[in-house]
Amino acid sequence: MNYDENNEMLERLEALLDQRNYNQAGALVKDMNPADAAFLLEELSEQKMPVFFRLLPKELAADAFAYMSPEAQEVLVRGFSDRELEEVMEQLFLDDTVDMIEEMPANVVKKILRHVDAETRKRINQVLNYPKDSAGSIMTMEYVDLKRSMTVEQAFDRIRRTGVEKETVYTCYVTDSRRKLEGIVTVKDLLLAEKDQVIRNIMETNVKSVSTHTDQEEAARELSRYDFLALPVVDAEGRLVGIVTVDDAIDVIQEEATEDIEKMAAMAPSDRPYLKTNVWETWRKRVPWLLILMISATFTSGIISAYESALAASVVLTSFIPMLMDTGGNSGGQASATIIRGLSLGEIHYRDVPRVLLKECAVALLCGGTLAAASFLKLLFLDRVGLPVALVVAATLVSAVVVANLVGSSLPILAKRLGLDPTVTASPLITTLVDAAALMIYFNVAKLALGI
Repeated sequence: MNYDENNEMLERLEALLDQRNYNQAGALVKDMNPADAAFLLEELSEQKMPVFFRLLPKELAADAFAYMSPEAQEVLVRGFSDRELEEVMEQLFLDDTVDMIEEMPANVVKKILRHVDAETRKRINQVLNYPKDSAGSIMTMEYVDLKRSMTVEQAFDRIRRTGVEKETVYTCYVTDSRRKLEGIVTVKDLLLAEKDQVIRNIMETNVKSVSTHTDQEEAARELSRYDFLALPVVDAEGRLVGIVTVDDAIDVIQEEATEDIEKMAAMAPSDRPYLKTNVWETWRKRVPWLLILMISATFTSGIISAYESALAASVVLTSFIPMLMDTGGNSGGQASATIIRGLSLGEIHYRDVPRVLLKECAVALLCGGTLAAASFLKLLFLDRVGLPVALVVAATLVSAVVVANLVGSSLPILAKRLGLDPTVTASPLITTLVDAAALMIYFNVAKLALGI
């Protein structure tokens, strides 16, 4: 359902719950998609949420629970009976369970862990011990494993016997007695093969995998690069310990993109939806960077003060300062956004610095020349300033755009090289450097050209 349909369904559901017409409310949503059911659950009040959850069929309820935000999950968990919690935990895949536990308060986590078996607790703790944002932290251990000596018929028997508990059965992993990954085989391969064929004769041995400590963003890129539905995760000895599925990769890409956008806008990243973040938390995320940017702006004020005598001699120069600073900032922002995207996609590396700088310099000369020509004509025929001033502004524009592009393209690569997040450089540092550089160029060109 689309957004409008979900809202219409929400209104009908709330009306039925207000009327205590639970039979009709349950019938209304019994065949609903789990993601749509999760949307309705999250939009209901805390009083109505548990009531509606209990009206859902058992399997649909568990699937919808996995789609819900940690805050909504916590509300339900606190209100669950022991039996309800056990039923939900039995239906959840391991990676969904781990994701939920990572966001819950300690007392809620204890309640959850009391209702899972010892083996599941052990596997949960194993995943939680992997570094945050690593492939190991987002993988699931629920995959279908086969042996190379099995026939196709035996492989299907195993898939039917164990597949119901696995997150995906479309790709199966061939391991030896020590769980070392030897190959993969898809259900399509099995369906097209004779039932007495042996797995070792049809499996793919050139297997792409990542380690448990690989960054989760890199794992997501690998899934995208090879169009996999799942990517095997191995330990230091090459033993298969889990898989990263495409739905988890999509979540990672979305989270990383959101984080990058927030950092580029000079905000501390937030992992909560905008409408579920209160005013004080939003203030706390934004104000530190605003303070830094405000303080950094004093550098440009200092430069203007240093050239106060030049401005006094030619007051007309003052009116073009905002345009020059904004143009430089915009140009640097364009360059940095392009480079940061290339870095995040793995298209640009440190060894590419000379090529990047050469290309950005060429682009800057073309863009700066175009802007300078347009500005020169405007200043002469519309603003009617003198020819020397028009030339100063035009020359500054070209120089400022070149400097801005070089700074905007090199800083993110340098930050990446130093192990820092390139997006942190995008707004505060580049803006400050480019503004200061534009002013220095402007006033020095003016002093030379106008003799002030």
